[in-house]
Amino acid sequence: MALLKILHFPDPRLREPGARVETFDDALRQTIDDMFDTMYEAPGIGLAATQVGIPLQLAVIDVSEEKNERRVMINPELLDRGGHCDSEEGCLSVPGYFDTVARAERVRLRAQDVHGEPYELEAEGLLAVCIQHEIDHLNGHLFIDYLSDLKRRRVRRQMEKIRREPRATSPGSA
Repeated sequence: MALLKILHFPDPRLREPGARVETFDDALRQTIDDMFDTMYEAPGIGLAATQVGIPLQLAVIDVSEEKNERRVMINPELLDRGGHCDSEEGCLSVPGYFDTVARAERVRLRAQDVHGEPYELEAEGLLAVCIQHEIDHLNGHLFIDYLSDLKRRRVRRQMEKIRREPRATSPGSA
């Protein structure tokens, strides 16, 4: 189990789109396992490779309560969106901040699995929201981009303040 470092806004690497995955090998499968471990530990329900400094079109998702419905999206593209929902979103790259974002209620997705095999998926509700959120990451966008300029500036100030504050250490820690 290897935990990866999650990048936090305003890290500029979060704005870089991921490149297409061309090689489906053991190294990719290990990266996917590490991403799931990192996501579960955080805890979260989705994690894009770009959030951990890996500039690839790769994301992992598990919206189940039991954490037993692992989904992998490689080179994903949205084929269709429908309906409308306002959902409260948070992000592992913007820790501690939540806000309402307008999203499509239903999506149809085309992606590849861990072996490079293409698949299509229709999703709604929380899974559809999570798919859209992670695909945004893969394209260099964050959920806060859907907020007003005022709210986005406030989040930036909060995140920059957190980065500047000295980290508290416990006795015996390095």
